[in-house]
Amino acid sequence: MRIGILSIQGSIIEHKNMLKKLDVDTILIKKSEDLDKIDGIIIPGGESTTFLTVLENTGLFKKLQDAIKAGLPAMGTCAGLILLAKRIENHPHQKSLGVLDITVSRNAYGRQRESFSTYLDIPAIGDKPFEAVFIRAPQILDVGKDVKVLGVFMEKPVFVEEKSILGLTFHPELTDDTRIHEYFLQRCIGRNEM
Repeated sequence: MRIGILSIQGSIIEHKNMLKKLDVDTILIKKSEDLDKIDGIIIPGGESTTFLTVLENTGLFKKLQDAIKAGLPAMGTCAGLILLAKRIENHPHQKSLGVLDITVSRNAYGRQRESFSTYLDIPAIGDKPFEAVFIRAPQILDVGKDVKVLGVFMEKPVFVEEKSILGLTFHPELTDDTRIHEYFLQRCIGRNEM
């Protein structure tokens, strides 16, 4: 199994190191042909409009969108979640991949200085609380009927799943806890066995 990490900006190395701990091969995705070599993709944090510009300039946008719609497992964290979302509030003209049936609000938790971490109960990954690091985090305002909410903070979803797509408003790669990456890999293994 090989997992791609969209390699435009954000915590690329941290995701790579997390997967290395789990003995999983990674490939840094920089061009559209790289998508043919992977069993799942992680879209890290960063700035969603920068992602869009680079994706479109490299020809990656449509191929990535088509691959995810065809079942390629994807995990988006922070800006990666915004990129996956079908609806972005207050930014009606911002394009997105539109593959995850949620509405998000960008930077809803405030600026960089309002970043924080907290512990969340996420039953899908076990009983032990998970340390969630929020950095200029988006907020999920609503979810479609087929979206499962796996984690909540202050009565708002922060970790969701729809088919083989995971979306998180926080950064699991900035901790030593591999459980969310393991949960994602299970979706990739399931696809590999189809």
